[in-house]
Amino acid sequence: MIRIKMCGLRRPEDIAAANETGPEYIGFVFAEKSRRRVSAAEAETLRANLREGITPVGVFVNAGIGTVAGLLEQGVIDMAQLHGEEDEAYIAALRARTNRPLIQAFRIRSGEDIRRAEASSADMILLDAGAGDGRTFDWSLLRYAKRPFFLAGGLTPENVGEAVETLQPFGVDVSSGIETEGYKDPIKMRAFLRAVREKGNR
Repeated sequence: MIRIKMCGLRRPEDIAAANETGPEYIGFVFAEKSRRRVSAAEAETLRANLREGITPVGVFVNAGIGTVAGLLEQGVIDMAQLHGEEDEAYIAALRARTNRPLIQAFRIRSGEDIRRAEASSADMILLDAGAGDGRTFDWSLLRYAKRPFFLAGGLTPENVGEAVETLQPFGVDVSSGIETEGYKDPIKMRAFLRAVREKGNR
């Protein structure tokens, strides 16, 4: 089964929609420059209303190791996604503080980026367009991929079916593609999940 991660949830109604839709993962963004950013207190409140069976992931960009480890060990999030310039030394230092699963994100522009991602010691990798502009990257580069990956970048209810049918990723990650005017849209969330389930699990 292809897993679904719906990222950038920040309102109680977003959690309610996720509870009803049922992705495997949801994401809380802690990156300071993101318009989807939530505080630790906000994430804790939102997580308290998240139904069992959905894994909350914290998304970080070059955050202090103590910050990430603290949120993991306090149970605010169950996994951390590293979306900055975090290197192997960072991952090793974080693992010394917590044994919770880690996802490392990589911006894909060439086959070399794929190889670099596959060398990561993180538990999972996420392959992204990286620009945050809702655009996809060249999916043909994924012919080089040997390790299971989350696919991200420009996914929408309209194109995710083709993506999962063609590429068979471990999972898909979506944020802006399930938004209307900058906010999560329950109709788009349902449509996205339906497209993945129909095309990706045959």
